[in-house]
Amino acid sequence: MAVDLLLGLQWGDEGKGKIVDVLTPNYNIIARFQGGPNAGHTLVFNGMKHVLHTIPSGIFHDDAINLVGNGVVIDPVIFKNELEKLDDQNLDYTKSLRLSRKAHLILPTHRLLDAASEIAKGKAKIGSTLKGIGPTYMDKTGRNGIRIGDLELTNWKEKYRALANKHERMIAFYKVDLQYNLDELETEFFKAIETLKALTFIDSEEYIHQSLKEGKSILAEGAQGSLLDIDFGTYPFVTSSNTTAAGACTGLGVAPNKIGDVFGIFKAYTTRVGSGPFPTELFDEDGETMGRVGQEFGATTGRSRRCGWLDLVALRYACQINGVTQLMMMKGDVLSGFKTLKVCTAYNYKGKVITHLPYNIEAENVTPIYTEFKGWSEDLTTMDDASQLPKELNDYIAFLEEELDIPIKIVSVGPDRKQTIFR
Repeated sequence: MAVDLLLGLQWGDEGKGKIVDVLTPNYNIIARFQGGPNAGHTLVFNGMKHVLHTIPSGIFHDDAINLVGNGVVIDPVIFKNELEKLDDQNLDYTKSLRLSRKAHLILPTHRLLDAASEIAKGKAKIGSTLKGIGPTYMDKTGRNGIRIGDLELTNWKEKYRALANKHERMIAFYKVDLQYNLDELETEFFKAIETLKALTFIDSEEYIHQSLKEGKSILAEGAQGSLLDIDFGTYPFVTSSNTTAAGACTGLGVAPNKIGDVFGIFKAYTTRVGSGPFPTELFDEDGETMGRVGQEFGATTGRSRRCGWLDLVALRYACQINGVTQLMMMKGDVLSGFKTLKVCTAYNYKGKVITHLPYNIEAENVTPIYTEFKGWSEDLTTMDDASQLPKELNDYIAFLEEELDIPIKIVSVGPDRKQTIFR
């Protein structure tokens, strides 16, 4: 058996949670491999909306094991809140949820450090979600971090105190006006830790290895998007982890030769939250319509998403670095009613036409070159078979498949798990 991967190919918010939920009946194990509560995976079914931040998106299926891998960073307080919302659904997650002992913990002072750093940057801020993700990964690479497995040790609170004290000295170094009450934050934190300790901690890499030997099927679930990857994204406006296929290997302990299909998720247009370059961003009525119809605001931060036409240059790049074998196109329904659609097929980069993603895509260096398509007016949200899709949408899909040389196997026509068309 092999581990299949599911990844976002843009700047996040592609709809990964929905597709994981749709595909979960085909898998025994769903495993998150990176990121943390900066993710917002939205699932809609039975008329209800559910938002997950750290818990894998297969949690609503009784037969699937849901694993939080070693590459993930966990905020105990946010995790506890997620569990409480699952309690409202009468889900027995104690049987299906597993936490890797090697996953790192986000401390209250990590969040404070995140806020202090962002305030200090002023206009140069990167658009952090302020969840403490960056500082936690910094402690991980700096060999200072506290991990899930440490909670089983008798001296873990001593390790916590030493690290929190160090963080407070670092916060003071920024010399910014940041008001906080650490005693209150720690009371909430330690209470949440007790909730975590009631869950099952595992040596996740061994668990996955044995599961593969037993013939069990595994789907690795990514967070954020490939263009936010710490190495291959639009640095420095990126996240602090590897969001690409390589991150699944290090975030779960899976060998490269054990990777099977790589499912790439993308929107029929492009969005971005926070700061950073965005060549196809729209500032006109079309962009406003995309945001309004697509309800483009962050599930984690509530911030409005910037909207623009599909960037095929960036999408091709993401497919290449991930080795994508199948594509899933989301939110095609949002484009219904546009008389003309545009796809960026090349860049004018410093006076030269290129079709690859260059080192710098800031507006002063890059101008998008568009190919236009006739739009469609049909309401896609009630369609349930590929034969019902309008010709103009099929033409749009066919063009993308030919340009990317990868089949588009799923077209999402609405947020509900039932609004999913398999091709």
